[in-house]
Amino acid sequence: MNTSVQPTIHYRIHPKNPAAHLFEVCVTVTEPDPDGQRFMLPVWIPGSYMIREFARHIICLRAQAEGQALGCRKIDKATWQCERSGAAITLTYEIYAWDLSVRAAHLDESHAFFNGSSVFLLPVGKETAACELEIAPPEGPRYANWKIATSLSQTLIPARLTGHNGLETPASTGVSLSSPKSFGKFNAASYDELIDHPVEMGDFTYASFVACGVPHHVAITGRHRADTARLCADLQKICEAQIRLFEPATARAPMSEYWFLVMAVGEGYGGLEHRASTAMICDRDDLPLAGHNVSGTALTNGYRRFLGLASHEYFHTWNVKGMKPDVFVPYDLSREAYTRQLWFFEGFTSYYDDLTLVRCGLIEPLAYLEVIAENIGRVMSQAGRLKQSVADASFDAWIKYYRQDENSPNAIVSYYQKGAMIALALDLTIRQRTQGNTGTKSLDDVMRALWATFGKSGVGVPEGGVQRVAEHTAGTSLGDFFAHAVDGTGELDLTPLLEAVGIDLSWKIPGQTKQGSASPATLGAKIGAEPNGDARLIHVFEGGAAQLAGLSAGDLLIAIDGLRVSGVTAERRVRTFAPGTCIELTAFRRDELMNFKVTLQALPAQTCSLIMRDVPIEAKARRNAWLMG
Repeated sequence: MNTSVQPTIHYRIHPKNPAAHLFEVCVTVTEPDPDGQRFMLPVWIPGSYMIREFARHIICLRAQAEGQALGCRKIDKATWQCERSGAAITLTYEIYAWDLSVRAAHLDESHAFFNGSSVFLLPVGKETAACELEIAPPEGPRYANWKIATSLSQTLIPARLTGHNGLETPASTGVSLSSPKSFGKFNAASYDELIDHPVEMGDFTYASFVACGVPHHVAITGRHRADTARLCADLQKICEAQIRLFEPATARAPMSEYWFLVMAVGEGYGGLEHRASTAMICDRDDLPLAGHNVSGTALTNGYRRFLGLASHEYFHTWNVKGMKPDVFVPYDLSREAYTRQLWFFEGFTSYYDDLTLVRCGLIEPLAYLEVIAENIGRVMSQAGRLKQSVADASFDAWIKYYRQDENSPNAIVSYYQKGAMIALALDLTIRQRTQGNTGTKSLDDVMRALWATFGKSGVGVPEGGVQRVAEHTAGTSLGDFFAHAVDGTGELDLTPLLEAVGIDLSWKIPGQTKQGSASPATLGAKIGAEPNGDARLIHVFEGGAAQLAGLSAGDLLIAIDGLRVSGVTAERRVRTFAPGTCIELTAFRRDELMNFKVTLQALPAQTCSLIMRDVPIEAKARRNAWLMG
């Protein structure tokens, strides 16, 4: 740790009042700016591209110097200006923490969690100063068993019992697996590093394993019945597969330890990547149940979804944390940082997350094809794909993707979902175009080349950088591909690429069990159920029967042909009619009762199906090389 540039900035965080969801935070600057020190709280967190205004949760900020109150005024939404002082300045403030997500901070009497970007004020001008953080425990006997889970480096780790799950022993690997960390002092080389290690506190479930010589830890908060041995065994396979993808010769991981911080809830899903950890939220029933998921058995859909999420966040260690868009080097957390490359950093990660599961044997190739088909179907069912390129979607993430409304399916494309389709198409394209040359190349080679060029050097990926590295690696021009797939809004035709590896792509009507059966009628809208059971239009799809009849998202459906409907029965009632039938639909818009004449349409074939067929040995070898790596 280099402390020669600037004196260390000292932080202290204390769960002061868990019942009121209040952290108390102190930050001390020993050598403040002689013109008056400014302090700024980030307005967004890397990995979640939306202005979140974390400063709105700051309460009762005060400044002191030499034990005396110091003037400190707010000069914009997230910045405070202190009066001049020749002595050390300490700011003390409270943070209201009641955001149960992976992005900010949450505190109650059961646990505490925070991301540094939402709680730690940055002394402006001291961005590169080393940071020391003291984490204090909440007061009272009910918190006696609380411990800490974080990838932050602890200043002094006390001797504790080793916590580990029996997968590998420290003696056999030469790696020491420590227990959860203790309250006390931690350090970071800079503010950027300080805020890139989320912290979980509480009486959580702890387990650990070793992947390619690196200790990995799992902390599960919330009630659950997870089989932690099964979970660690499966996570170990994922982590080792990804480490070896990027470093096949050395299997060297870019971190010295890694933490999976998991919040198990009744209903939830999401994750946020960090340089040596991830914060995740999941349905508790998605975790493998002890006695129900014996090693080697098929995964439940929920557990596969959880492992896909863990794989996604872990892959981000390389793709967006190690190598990142050039506008993120360094991060400017005071404003939006626009990039047209999220289709790569998020979309390609979405491609590799489930591909990793099949490559390390956690799911079968047929199950993986179902995952791909589902993603293709989602993209192709939304008209926004024909209006917005993934490059534009990346640029507009700040105002569109993270702020979706009732018209989003008609107006935008997901750079996650279509980005994954582009990754699949690029992988198969490169493999096809390099057959018969000195050696077949793949997207794996491109990812390794990008990591070597940008990840290891710390240089940001410029606009167009992915294409240039891909072309150099493949030894062929890919300008036509990128112009169409990334910058264009035309359809991405996967059919011939998949056929070349013995996979047939076809479409069927959602819910259709027999090929060629009659298509049911559709309203061309997504119908949701209100808490009281009423039916409300969530989305009205472009060109659909509902839109053509004048219905709008938000309308409350009351009756069809004079018979009352609910959120459960509305769609079912529509499907009792034949396409082309004109029905009378009664709805409330605001407090006005309206009647609409709706001519129902045929439900389109929007369900994608991928079928693996018998092919000559050469095509089968290409398919196996793609699926198994």
